[in-house]
Amino acid sequence: MSTDRAELIMGNADLLAGPAVVSRAIARMAGEIAGALATTNPVVLCVMKGGLIFAGHLFTQLNFPMEIDYVHVTRYGEHTCGKTLNWAATPCTPLKDRIVLLVDDILDEGVTLAEIIKYCQQQGAEKVYTAVLVDKQHSRKCLELPTADFTGLYMQDRFLFGFGMDCQGYWRNANGIFAVRD
Repeated sequence: MSTDRAELIMGNADLLAGPAVVSRAIARMAGEIAGALATTNPVVLCVMKGGLIFAGHLFTQLNFPMEIDYVHVTRYGEHTCGKTLNWAATPCTPLKDRIVLLVDDILDEGVTLAEIIKYCQQQGAEKVYTAVLVDKQHSRKCLELPTADFTGLYMQDRFLFGFGMDCQGYWRNANGIFAVRD
C-alpha cells in the first residue's frame, strides 16, 4: 500500500474508540490482571507486532513483579487473511512451571493465540492467561479460544486498525481504534 492510500484510508475511517476510551479500558484491565496475577511472578509475553503498543501502556500499570518477554507469530503479515503461522521469534525466558500472560491487540478468530497457548503449554507453563485489547464480535472464533481471560473492549466485526492493529502494515501507531469504512 502506498502512503497516499494509507492517508486516504485514515481520512475516511470511522473512530470507534478514542484515546480516553482505550485508556480507561486498559486501566480496568490492569486492575483485573493485578487482582488475578500479582502474587504469581508471571512471565508476560507481548505478542508482536500488534500487541506492542497495548502492552507498553498496560505494563506500566501492572505494579507487581513480573518478567517481560515477547513472541512473534503471525498468520496475516500485511494481508487481511492467512492460514500458515509464521514463527519469527519465541521467548527467551523459560516458561516451565510459570504462570504466563499473553498480551495481544485483538482476538479475531483466535487461531494464532490458540497456537501460542499450545506452545507455552508444550514448554511446561503451569497456566496460560490471555489479555486482548479488542475482542471482535462474530461467530468465526476457533473452538480452542472463543474468549480471552482479560478483554479491554468488544467491537463489531469490521476491519479495525490503530493502537497496535494495522491496516496493511500502516496505522498501528494511530491513537485510538478505527474501522475502515466500506
